[in-house]
Amino acid sequence: MTRMSRKMDHVRHALASGQSGRNGLSEVRFVHNPLPDTSVSHISLTTRIGELTMRSPILINAMTGGAAETEEINYGLGEAARLTGVAMAVGSQMAALRDPALEASYAAARRANPDGLLFANLGSEATPEQAKRAVEMIRADALQIHLNVVQELVMPEGDRSFEGALRRIERIVRNVDVPVIAKEVGFGMTMSAASRLLSVGVSAVDCGGSGGTNFARIENARRDRPIPWFDDWGNTTAVSLLEAKEAAPAGRLIGSGGIRNGMEAAKSIALGADAVGLAGALLRKLREEGVEAVAASIRDLQEELRLVMTAVGARTIPELQSAPVVIVGDTAEWCAARGVDIRKYARRAVRPERETDSE
Repeated sequence: MTRMSRKMDHVRHALASGQSGRNGLSEVRFVHNPLPDTSVSHISLTTRIGELTMRSPILINAMTGGAAETEEINYGLGEAARLTGVAMAVGSQMAALRDPALEASYAAARRANPDGLLFANLGSEATPEQAKRAVEMIRADALQIHLNVVQELVMPEGDRSFEGALRRIERIVRNVDVPVIAKEVGFGMTMSAASRLLSVGVSAVDCGGSGGTNFARIENARRDRPIPWFDDWGNTTAVSLLEAKEAAPAGRLIGSGGIRNGMEAAKSIALGADAVGLAGALLRKLREEGVEAVAASIRDLQEELRLVMTAVGARTIPELQSAPVVIVGDTAEWCAARGVDIRKYARRAVRPERETDSE
């Protein structure tokens, strides 16, 4: 099977399989604030990822490219990003590095959004030279390096060796002129992996937790003999954020993995995310309803986020990261076993001095 055919297989199976919804965020509950001391009109969604300032914490995350049919998808998502002022990432560009005829399927996002924040994307097998070419291809503002070990293992034609990935990422960081983001594709992050990635200079870690598009399930659908136990593999989005936050300082963490609405985005930010990525839900919206529907969904999500921030009394993204949340269920049990202290999340407060300052 050609790489181009595989890319279209991924799109078709992603649309067919949807999202599991089991991202763990239902086990995160905001503590109600009867005196929030703010209003919707005072809410700012501005945030930072590494060296980049984003007008909104919403990110259209990496999805596709590498086939003639995916050019339309990337153009449509790029147009939605332009209409809403959010950042966007393209899918893995390795196909275009091997066949320059496919470059247009990625560059479509830049054509649609000439001045927006756009992230390039490659796997950890990439060389520094390939990373530079990927950035140049779309005039990228950052580069995602995706981590997809389980997907590759289930993929019939996938890689079987992952030795030296961290050293390769370090070389890329040292040789490209844009921030590098290490991104899991849906199997989750750990505190150890986040710490090691940040130690070699990546600007941010995208936790990519389970609960969204399931690439093990997608690859199993392409196999003659499935490996079903990998369909349930991985750390949930909530667990991945809690683990990664143990290592990630402010401005270094992206939450993704089945995020569907403003409440789940707000919970992800309260667990430490500085931005949140959405992919599968927006792809489905684009294919079924078009660009304007994608833009409307993003605007709705941003408005929902403002409402939640007002309810908890958080005027800014950093303040939302201080909102008290109680963590229960399997997520709490996981954290207890892994040594993540969740009591600190329940006992903090959003700027308790504000009322005194304003009097």
